[in-house]
Amino acid sequence: MHAVSSISWLLLAALIIVPISRRLGLPSVIGYMLAGMLIGPHILGAIHDTEGVIEIADFGIAMLLFLIGLELEPSRLWVLRRSVFGLGSAQVLITTAAIALPCWLMGLSPTVSLVVGAGLAMSSTAFALQLLAEKNQLSAKHGRQAFAILLFQDIAVIPLLAIIPLLAGNSAGVINSPQLLPVIAVFAALFFASRFLVRPVFRFIANSKTPELFTGLGLFIIVGMTWLMTEIHLSASLGAFIAGVLLADSEYRHELEAQIQPFKGLLLGLFFMTVGMTANLPLLGQEARTILLGAGVLVLLKGAILWLLGRLNGNDTKTAIRLAVTLPQGGEFAFIVFTTAVAVGLLERHLGEMLVLTVTLSMAMTPIGFLLLEHVLEPRWGKKQERDFDDMPDNHEHDVLIAGFGRVGQIVARVLRVHHIPFVALESSARQVDFVRLFGNKVYYGRPDSHALLLAAGAAKAKIIVLAIDDVDESVHTAKLIRRHFPNTPVYARARDRMHAYRLMDLGVSLIHRETFASSLELASDVLQAIGFSAASAKAGVQRFREYDEDLVIRQQAIYQDEAELVASAKQSMRELEELFASDARAAKRRGASEQNDSEIS
Repeated sequence: MHAVSSISWLLLAALIIVPISRRLGLPSVIGYMLAGMLIGPHILGAIHDTEGVIEIADFGIAMLLFLIGLELEPSRLWVLRRSVFGLGSAQVLITTAAIALPCWLMGLSPTVSLVVGAGLAMSSTAFALQLLAEKNQLSAKHGRQAFAILLFQDIAVIPLLAIIPLLAGNSAGVINSPQLLPVIAVFAALFFASRFLVRPVFRFIANSKTPELFTGLGLFIIVGMTWLMTEIHLSASLGAFIAGVLLADSEYRHELEAQIQPFKGLLLGLFFMTVGMTANLPLLGQEARTILLGAGVLVLLKGAILWLLGRLNGNDTKTAIRLAVTLPQGGEFAFIVFTTAVAVGLLERHLGEMLVLTVTLSMAMTPIGFLLLEHVLEPRWGKKQERDFDDMPDNHEHDVLIAGFGRVGQIVARVLRVHHIPFVALESSARQVDFVRLFGNKVYYGRPDSHALLLAAGAAKAKIIVLAIDDVDESVHTAKLIRRHFPNTPVYARARDRMHAYRLMDLGVSLIHRETFASSLELASDVLQAIGFSAASAKAGVQRFREYDEDLVIRQQAIYQDEAELVASAKQSMRELEELFASDARAAKRRGASEQNDSEIS
């Protein structure tokens, strides 16, 4: 019953604290840590024995790395080799030296300084990857580099744990080190199994038509890999990652990912709660100034090193800062390193607990760094630096003026170019202008919703103005100017959706193309043909729908600002459309019957 009560407390605390932290704008990671502190031995005391909880929570990290491995085929992993062994090794070595040297100068022995430096050089895989995943930044450049550094740290921790007993002068090796031959044998067996055994097993499970067995198989792979890695004295999380990579090209990858995802989220949350539960809060109260200073210095030092390495690796300043904000904290491997060093007598217990608290606080500072980045730095980056609009040539010899040179404007321009029809294009994004000019496009930087700029671009002489602006408000404002100052010039407008179309229609713009409408109808026609309709009937049905919907847009323009009437109109129109198609079907049936009778008579 003790295990049941512990699980109940963990779930209750998470269900209360995490939503509150999210409501306050804090990351879920902080919420889980606060929940752990609350029910831990130092506040409510609901859970005293944290060892069993920690052992289960470690599977959260293993599942996270397994799922990441599923997304990385071996060929993609080979592409990352430079970042893993170049950027990753540089981060670990430079950070270790930058921390170990001051520790040695402050009076610690060289071996203790080395262990402290190496332990604090590690960053938190769970914290960093969870935050990157929440913010959809894993595929960004700084996300990929952060992952490469974390992967190297997972590899580097193996020899570090192996030499700690030797540094302590403990030749008996309290902590068993990995042996080369068993490691090679295990990895060779894993490669063989992933290529020749796993797929038949997956097919056997799939043919059983029992979905829960897939869940069991996924859990078995992760649990079995973590057990196997610990048996050969390797990192369990590294083993889970390798298992994911070996299965990345399997046709059952997505099914596995879907089955493991819920367990990963819960167990990762449990890991963060154990970080909060194991924090020695009384010691934090006694040594608050020292620990807070240590955590702050650690975050700033690692952040500075990461920024420098990012810049040396070719990143721009913004990407380097994002990398620095992602990995400045201590990591879960630091807990293992310092606990191991205390166990073999290399570190004093008091120093070990101080270091663990420092790492814990540095983890808590990481989401704060993300908040500062998102709410202070990035808004300033987003402010466009003022830049003079491009000068327009005096002699405008063009038939078409394109306002907006995004996806739609570029396609229109390409078609005009191949037909040798002259045009001038305006784009309000300086970055977009600089980019499309690289491909030889003739486009000018300036806001199309400026009367003076439209005049300078030759709007008064243009035969047609194409309104292809992506931003709805800017598009509507530009349409107002065009209708007011150039009322006789036809405007062909792109609308993002129906509401955008309604606003343009209010201004008298009638030649409007909704950007996804035509492609959606083409897709619908292909779908109808794929399920058995003839090409003629599919196209006729889609054309009937097009005509009805275009007429409906005109009818609904008068009421689009009244939500209740618009909803009622949409429901009524759907009933009318269904009746229209039913009537067509009945008429087609009667024609078929009549033609059959005529053929029988003849």
